[in-house]
Amino acid sequence: MTTTDAPARRLIEGLAACIRAQGYADTTVADIVRAARTSRRTFYEHFTDRQECLVALLYESNQRTIARISEAVDPGAPWETQARQAIEGWIAAVQADPPISLSWIRDVPALGEGRARQFQRATMRRFVELIQRLTDTPHLRAAGVRPPSEQTAIILLGGLRELIATAVEDGHDVATIVSPAVAATQLLLGPRP
Repeated sequence: MTTTDAPARRLIEGLAACIRAQGYADTTVADIVRAARTSRRTFYEHFTDRQECLVALLYESNQRTIARISEAVDPGAPWETQARQAIEGWIAAVQADPPISLSWIRDVPALGEGRARQFQRATMRRFVELIQRLTDTPHLRAAGVRPPSEQTAIILLGGLRELIATAVEDGHDVATIVSPAVAATQLLLGPRP
């Protein structure tokens, strides 16, 4: 789904600029093409509608977030440290572009069925797989940590997403949620008999 075509890239970046300035709900195709300095015709050559453009933007954003979380975790560190590293990696990704992170959390669920819902489910699945992969190491198994079930991972992700969204919406620095996010992560993913 990553788009390397130059006009499509400009359109995705145009949508990102609009979301940062006015939010997705108040952004039209006309706004996107104006920000991208291109035409409506070019837009419709690459995307069927602004929802498809949003999905392309958020797909790329979430891929970067997943990579950042994965890179932040030292698999040889104690499990508590790894939980903190994962949360700090996610928060750093959010801090890089809070309006885009908020759009993923708030706008996509509001889009209803179809491509957006499929995207939302696929993205959640990638985050669940990330958590399961990061917790499925010999080092963590020796500490009593096991990969969580899909349901447990979804509970954790849902809570963390809401915590992030609330902080961004309230204008708080998302770094302020690191401690409670780490504590919740450790409670849900910590050693089990």
